[in-house]
Amino acid sequence: MKKEKPKQQVQQVQVKEKKTSIKERLKSIKDDVLSLKTKKTKAKNENKNEKSKKKKELKTVKVTEVTQVIESKVKKSKKSKNDLEKMYVIPLGGLEEVGKNCTIVQYKDEIIIIDAGAIFPDENLPGIDLVIPDYSFLENNKSKVKGLFVTHGHEDHIGGIPYLYEKIEKDTVIYGGKLTNALIKSKFENFGVKKNLPKMVEVGSRSKISVGKYFTVEFVKVTHSIADSYSLSIKTPAGHVFLTGDFKIDLTPVDNEKVDFVRLSELGEEGVDLMLSDSTNSEVEGFTPSERSVGDAFRQEFQKATGRIVVAVFASHVHRIQQIIDNAAYFGRKIAIDGRSLLKVFEIAPSVGRLSIPKNLLIPISSVEQYKDNEVVILCTGTQGEPLAALSRIAKNMHKHIMLREGDTVIISSTPIPGNEKAVSTNINNILRYDVDLVFKKLAGIHVSGHGSKEEQKLMLNLINPKNFMPVHGEYRMLKAHMKSAIETGVPKDKILITQNGDKVEVTKEYAKINGKVNSGEILVDGLGVGDIGSKVIKDRQQLSEDGIVIVAYSIDKQTGKILSGPEMSTKGFVYYKDSEDTMKEAQDLLLKKIRKEETYLGRDWQDLKGDVRDLLSRFFYEKLKRNPIIVPMLLEIESQERK
Repeated sequence: MKKEKPKQQVQQVQVKEKKTSIKERLKSIKDDVLSLKTKKTKAKNENKNEKSKKKKELKTVKVTEVTQVIESKVKKSKKSKNDLEKMYVIPLGGLEEVGKNCTIVQYKDEIIIIDAGAIFPDENLPGIDLVIPDYSFLENNKSKVKGLFVTHGHEDHIGGIPYLYEKIEKDTVIYGGKLTNALIKSKFENFGVKKNLPKMVEVGSRSKISVGKYFTVEFVKVTHSIADSYSLSIKTPAGHVFLTGDFKIDLTPVDNEKVDFVRLSELGEEGVDLMLSDSTNSEVEGFTPSERSVGDAFRQEFQKATGRIVVAVFASHVHRIQQIIDNAAYFGRKIAIDGRSLLKVFEIAPSVGRLSIPKNLLIPISSVEQYKDNEVVILCTGTQGEPLAALSRIAKNMHKHIMLREGDTVIISSTPIPGNEKAVSTNINNILRYDVDLVFKKLAGIHVSGHGSKEEQKLMLNLINPKNFMPVHGEYRMLKAHMKSAIETGVPKDKILITQNGDKVEVTKEYAKINGKVNSGEILVDGLGVGDIGSKVIKDRQQLSEDGIVIVAYSIDKQTGKILSGPEMSTKGFVYYKDSEDTMKEAQDLLLKKIRKEETYLGRDWQDLKGDVRDLLSRFFYEKLKRNPIIVPMLLEIESQERK
């Protein structure tokens, strides 16, 4: 029989077991809580890592997308720079010279021409009547030409038009003002073209002309020394080019047709990618006086004059001619006209409303002597000293109807064009021999320029505010002076192009630069011959004018090729033969000694004989007289008397 444990001891054991059980349960719970916490932390970390991973992935995607966008834009930018729409501005004349202005604008397969002028030759081109641009580029691209746009009617802008139309399609339309078109028509008629004239479209200020598929050309009124003068705005998909034409800022024009400042400023606001501007007076400070001031000066001279008044004026300067007419009528004088171009203007200008002539004011030049001296004004050409012009003939006392005498007043209403100074000076000296009252200085106020001076050029630059600038219409020093003025108005130096005739100026909405060259130069017009006079002929003419000619004649037996007689020598413009007999005899003896008569000269040998004669005499005359005459050997083939 077992002995039972005491009750107290049993209770103690039970309490101990319970405590152990509770501890184990607490530990289990703690482990569960810890396990849960670990799981939670792990889950949280995993979630955090997942979010971070996703964030990184998203960031990577975004960076990739941004990079792709940037690369796309860069590629697009590079592509657009290479594929920019381009147009080309090509001057064929008017750069590094005053005259023969002509400019081409080309876009894709279309071309427009702006002006086609000429220039009168100087003393270095003896016998030449006119100098025009080389139109070979236009001739080679004549199917692309869509129109000729003419800024105004001066010779240096229209003088080459009839010759241009010998090279391009005859149906190319001409766009110009009323007076301009009338003067161009007269040019064609003088050229011998009276039928099948090109179509001419009359324009006015703000006339917009669309030609071809791409070009829009707008005429904008400016003031100049001739009516119907315009600037041109030329637009294509590639950009906007503005050409001022010849201009001045005359605030009181004779015909009251003012500069269209509003439209010029609007075009400037629209944005001009390249501006071409007249540079003629870019070296002249300040502003050019108004043409109206010349009328006041004429009135003073007319009032002082007691005898006849002779006025030399540019034929196309209708504003000035109108003021001369008005003053003649005011002082009760008749006007006699001399000079073919002036007579033509008096025929054309009234018909287009550009000259107002009182009835019975004009008289024939042949009837001048029938009037009292204080009742006559003789209006003539010759302001530039042209040898055959009316004023030059009057100055040399070679005019059929006019002989200068004491008491006459002679007014030369112009300044010499560069290159004509000597001819003008000769006329002035000749006129002063007759003891007349001569008024010719610009200071006398009887002439003002038709071109804007520095401040007017700056004003035009401010109105147009071009991205790029190209000075035109002037000698090199004028272009450089205009460049300086442009810089002063804020045009960056690297945005200014100093170009030469023939340069291809590439224009886009982002830049303008010279990119290539086309054939350019000058063509000499001599009578009916156009371009057939080359540098060799001009050199010969210059040599003839300076040193004359020596002609050497030989007779040669047709059968044997032996010299039968000679050399016989004669000269023209070289020496006066009678005063230089010893020299000529010495030259003849030299030929007799060096050119052997027993030699045979047949066929090609003639050239050898001619060459020997030239070489021998050229050296002899230079050593003896320091002159270089043209040596012309003449060989005459004859049958000897023995054979006959």
